[in-house]
Amino acid sequence: MNRFRYWLQNVMSGRYGVDNLNRFLLYVSLILFLLEMLFVRWVDFFIVFYPIALVLLAICYFRMFSRNMAKRNMENQKFLEIRDNILRRGDRTHRIFHCPNCGQKVRVPRGKGRISIRCPKCGREFIKRT
Repeated sequence: MNRFRYWLQNVMSGRYGVDNLNRFLLYVSLILFLLEMLFVRWVDFFIVFYPIALVLLAICYFRMFSRNMAKRNMENQKFLEIRDNILRRGDRTHRIFHCPNCGQKVRVPRGKGRISIRCPKCGREFIKRT
């Protein structure tokens, strides 16, 4: 068992590995595989899920074994931004601005007009319309 672990460590050395986007792709592909297995007997429409699941799984493995870590990290960051924007849609009472100096996110109430916002991290003040 230890030989296999050392072999796997050597193979994955210098590779990107697993991140949030890879987990998401893996879960979606598994769900599509399950839907394919459960409903293929009743409806022919579900036959389209199998190729989509295979493509998602191939992308997941490609990203996992990639040596271009900077590009894979940028893809993951973009995915996290999109995910956070989708999950944050329910907050209609506040707006989020980024500090022009340090990039810190600052949450302010909506509907206050033009206000001066002070960054809690660097202390810089900037004016935005809420």
